[in-house]
Amino acid sequence: MEEIFRTNDYVKLSYVRHLLAEEGIEAFVLDEHTATIDGRGPMIPIRVTVRSDQAARARFTLKDVDQDA
Repeated sequence: MEEIFRTNDYVKLSYVRHLLAEEGIEAFVLDEHTATIDGRGPMIPIRVTVRSDQAARARFTLKDVDQDA
């Protein structure tokens, strides 16, 4: 598994999942629930990972999506 994206924005996360799904790339989202465990909003980045053999294609798919600073 390789991390290809991280964000604190749930809308952006949804968009990233959509783009990857359109390309047939299965995304695995880590820390989605622990990011908001205290109810104040995302405190830690939500990470998107894919299988290592699909990482290059996934990064290319997401090249125009801005990562959070």
